Amino acid sequence: MVEPGRHRGRGGVLILLVLVVVAAAAGYALLGRNFHAPGPATTAMRLKVSPGESTRAVLMRLAGLGALAHPRQVELYLRLHHRNPRIEIGTYEVPAHASPGDIVLMFEQGRVMLDQITVVEGARFADFRHELDAQAEVAHTLRGKSDAEVMSALGHAGEDPEGRFFPDTYRFAPGTSDLTLLSMAYERMAALLAKVWAERRADLPFDTPYQALILASIVEKETGVADERARIAGVFVNRLNRGMRLQSDPTVIYGLGSQYDGTIHTRDLTADTPYNSYTRAGLPPTPISLPGLESLLAAVQPEHTDELYFVATGQGGHHFSKTLTEHDAELHVYLARLREQQQAAARRQAAGGP
Repeated sequence: MVEPGRHRGRGGVLILLVLVVVAAAAGYALLGRNFHAPGPATTAMRLKVSPGESTRAVLMRLAGLGALAHPRQVELYLRLHHRNPRIEIGTYEVPAHASPGDIVLMFEQGRVMLDQITVVEGARFADFRHELDAQAEVAHTLRGKSDAEVMSALGHAGEDPEGRFFPDTYRFAPGTSDLTLLSMAYERMAALLAKVWAERRADLPFDTPYQALILASIVEKETGVADERARIAGVFVNRLNRGMRLQSDPTVIYGLGSQYDGTIHTRDLTADTPYNSYTRAGLPPTPISLPGLESLLAAVQPEHTDELYFVATGQGGHHFSKTLTEHDAELHVYLARLREQQQAAARRQAAGGP
């Protein structure tokens, strides 16, 4: 026979257990609701995670910024669900009213904000390296190394670097190495050059993709007008076919290097260097710039034309000629227009204008 007091005691314990279970279930449900509920931040904010920061430290910082209301609850929720997000270093953008779940998912997916580096078409390899060195978020492993050492590190020892890197905007996570970015640009150029070479005109006066790259680099420096590139390439192809020298000013400038003072002098046109296409026939020994896709296409698919000359108009673009007589006449027009522009600039400067 069970004593009444003992029966009442067991019933009390059972009720207490039920209440504990109910409370735990309610608390668990509350954690879940809060984890997926919109957060308190009224505007988007950026959070930079430093190396070695723990999940708890990051959550507490988010709370201090007003993006989380209950960081300890978030930590408990993650522990109960066996989630331990590895937070990559870098900068994250937390949207306005992002829930704790949204923020944690962003960490788990490593959605750091990407930095970027832009290399413009027609830049030189030295310009690319300068841009890389100036990037604070890049892991610098090549600073102070020679171009030859850089090419060796890339696995292309003995190659001249000029022209071999595709000019573009490259987005990267903080901490990406300069070697990785250069490798991306090298592989991109190699792939595009192989693609356009496979689509080349059959009667080109050169035999290798590298020679096409050299011509493309000259075309890139000769004009910024997209519609002219294939036409200019056609002029150079005609000159190569006839054994005429290219007589391209950008090749002379490249050969001068640091001696170029912004003006091509008569002495520059007559001083022989491997890149002086006024004194030497054929293509120069290497590219003179980093050409873009349009210039690559122009070099392998030049326009069919009878023209052998072109000269800047001074008003954007070039005038193309079939004969030296016509070319000389247009050259005189260009020089006269250039003198007028220089005189007008001098008058404005004397008058105190811009």
